Amino acid sequence: MWTDKETRSFICEVRAEQDEQHGAYITGTPIVFDQWTDMGWYREMIRASALVSCDLKDVRFLTGHNTSMVPLARSRNNNENSTMQLKVNDGGMDIRVNLDIENNVESRALYSAIARGDITGMSFMMIVDKDKDVWTDVESDYPSREITSILRVLEVSAVAFPAYEQTSIQVASQDDALDSARAS
Repeated sequence: MWTDKETRSFICEVRAEQDEQHGAYITGTPIVFDQWTDMGWYREMIRASALVSCDLKDVRFLTGHNTSMVPLARSRNNNENSTMQLKVNDGGMDIRVNLDIENNVESRALYSAIARGDITGMSFMMIVDKDKDVWTDVESDYPSREITSILRVLEVSAVAFPAYEQTSIQVASQDDALDSARAS
């Protein structure tokens, strides 16, 4: 279906929360900029420029890149009616995912796993603009790749084994949010 897709995973702060407007939701950072990671036989960094012209019109939220599962959320044109909101900032891309923990057993299990700290990483599937990625030290045993342009982000996932340790995902209860607001 997507012949040029690449998948990247990160350990990150993932949070699960609840409020009256969104119900149960999680927040996280599936894409981080300007951070090196070990991809096994090479190291890689995603530059801040990578998402400037990226197609983010239809991004799904999955668990473990399972593209055969029903998406737990989806961002369509990143509008207010989407069950996932995307926000690109100086450090990468943050997400907020509204989960239906009452009617969807997979959402409830994921929310619980994040709240317990069992799931702490995120990942994403992308199509890289191959004309704009930069390889250096290609003659060495450990070359470097800088991704400067991503054509499309297909999905983001909560994962058990992320490639980028700097990613994050969180869950918090409504009481935690209220206690935090009171403390402020």
